[in-house]
Amino acid sequence: MTNEVPLPGGDVTEGIVRVGGTVRRPLGPHSPLVHAVLGHLESVGFEGAPRFLGLDDRGREVLTFVEGEVAGRPHPAWLADDARLASVARLLRAYDDAVAGFEPPAHLLDAVAPPDLPGMPPEPSVPDGAERFIGHLDVTPENVVFRGGQAVALIDFDLLRPATRVDEVVNLCLHWAPLSPEQDRSDPLRRADAVVRTRLVADAYGLDDPARALLVPTAIRRTERSWHLMRHRAQTLGGGWARMWADGVGETILRRLEWLEAEGDRITVGLGVGR
Repeated sequence: MTNEVPLPGGDVTEGIVRVGGTVRRPLGPHSPLVHAVLGHLESVGFEGAPRFLGLDDRGREVLTFVEGEVAGRPHPAWLADDARLASVARLLRAYDDAVAGFEPPAHLLDAVAPPDLPGMPPEPSVPDGAERFIGHLDVTPENVVFRGGQAVALIDFDLLRPATRVDEVVNLCLHWAPLSPEQDRSDPLRRADAVVRTRLVADAYGLDDPARALLVPTAIRRTERSWHLMRHRAQTLGGGWARMWADGVGETILRRLEWLEAEGDRITVGLGVGR
């Protein structure tokens, strides 16, 4: 076999390697859904995602390697570039449009359904008639490939879940606006105006007014739920989840919640809701 070159993984997935023009990743409960979604994206001609090529002789999934620039850690200064951010929002909209209408078998969704945990608040409200589709829901700087300063592909589909458009925009803004206090931001985004950047994302994505009105309430509810889910995963799955919890991610989530509650009205006004 061609030499394996380790690739930087996320906070949880380990053992990701490049072999020639392919990427090899370990399988998990989410993998059948990921493979189904990637197959659908290929069938409709969406070019902003890797292709699923099957499994190798070690039982790992084989994906095409997407050439380009990805933000490593520490994050590069270009993370604060507004033009790049707008391109990420447009790419996410293109993905959501491409996956809308795709209905995977119910058993694939059951495998990734979040547990119903004691004390965890319910799912956020959704706009009347809002479509649901399989959202990416992990649009971190590490999961977007750029070429020529423009976002061209999403990678790492491990957190695919049923979602709405407001869910997707909230997830993007959590990482890129970012919707968090300055102390928890990476250096390039420490002084970014999160209100301005959230509006930029909403405009570039094409988020409609009913969804904009729900952006802050959705961000708050998703943050509340994430604290319970992160604690549960740390306790039951260990590994990277446990490391993140031990490193204080629970406290980080609670600080984000406090920040969202304090800044929520300013964000909503900045989105042009009610004007």
